[in-house]
Amino acid sequence: MAKNILDFEKPIIELENKIEEMRKYEGNLDIGNEIRTLEEKVIQLKKNIYENLTRWQRVQLARHPERPYTLDYINLMTTDFVELHGDRLFKDDKAIVGGLAKLDEYKIMIIGHQKGRDTKSNLYRNFGMPNPEGYRKALRLMKLAEKFNLPVITMLDTPGAYPGIEAEQRGQAEAIARNLFEMSKLKVPIIVVIIGEGASGGALGIGIGDRILMLQNTWYSVISPESCSSILWRSWDYKEQAAEALKLSAEDLLQQGIIDRIIPEPLGGAHKNYSLMANTLKSALKEELSQLIKIKPEKLIQNRLEKFGKMGVYKE
Repeated sequence: MAKNILDFEKPIIELENKIEEMRKYEGNLDIGNEIRTLEEKVIQLKKNIYENLTRWQRVQLARHPERPYTLDYINLMTTDFVELHGDRLFKDDKAIVGGLAKLDEYKIMIIGHQKGRDTKSNLYRNFGMPNPEGYRKALRLMKLAEKFNLPVITMLDTPGAYPGIEAEQRGQAEAIARNLFEMSKLKVPIIVVIIGEGASGGALGIGIGDRILMLQNTWYSVISPESCSSILWRSWDYKEQAAEALKLSAEDLLQQGIIDRIIPEPLGGAHKNYSLMANTLKSALKEELSQLIKIKPEKLIQNRLEKFGKMGVYKE
C-alpha cells in the first residue's frame, strides 16, 4: 500500500488497487465493464468520504506530508520571486520564508510558514515552528511592503511557535504581540491564507489581515486537538472529541465570522493536484486584491480594526 494513507482513505485505496490488478488481465479477459463499474464506485466513494469528513479527519488532511507548502504555492502562482532573509537583529529563521514577487499584474510581498518534506529538511525548517526572529523577519518584510505600497499575502501553516527556552529568552511573546500591533495598522492590503495548520499564536503572528481565506481541508484554532485533549482529559486519546468541540474547520470559522472565504480543494485534498489548487487560490487572491487596492489606507485600517474588534463579542 502507498505511503501516507490516512485511515479513512483505505477503502478507496483498496478499490483502486483492485482496479489496477484487473487491468493486468484486461487484454485476456472481457472485464472492461467490471472495471468501469469499479471506477464509478471509486468516484462515488471519494465523494461520500471527502464531502463528509469529520473535523479530526480535516486536521489529518491539513497535516498531510504531501500537501503543498508556502514555497510550492510561490513557485506555482508567482513569477520573479526574490526571497529576502534575516530579521537584522539575530539571524534568518528558515521556518518563515518571504520575499517580493509578481502575481500576474500585481506586485506583492508574500510571506509564509515553511515546513520540510523529510527529517533533514524538517530540522532545517524547524518543523515549520518559527522562533522570534522569524516573526521579526516577517514584520521587516511587511514594513518594506508598506514603504513601497505593495499588498501583503501571508500563508499560515504551522503546528505553533517554537516553545524552546531560547525562543522565550529572545522574546517570543513580544515578537508575536508586536506583529499583531503592527499588522493592525499597516497601510497596505493584507490577505491571510490558511493553507494547512493554523495553530495558536504561532499562526496568528502573521495572521492579521483585511481578508482571511482558508483552504477547505485546513484548521485554525487557539490550540491543537491533542493539546486540548491532554488538558481536559489528561490524555491524547480524546483528540477527536476535542476537534469537534473546538469547531476548528473552515465551515465553522466562516459561520463564526473569523474567516471571510473558503477556497475549495481538489477531491481528496490539495496534495492530489498541486496545479489545480494553486490556480484556484491564485484566482481567489487576484479577486480579493482587485477590491482591496481600491480602498484608501485610512479606511483599510479602520475596516481591519472593526473586523477584529467584532470577534468574540456576544449579547446575552
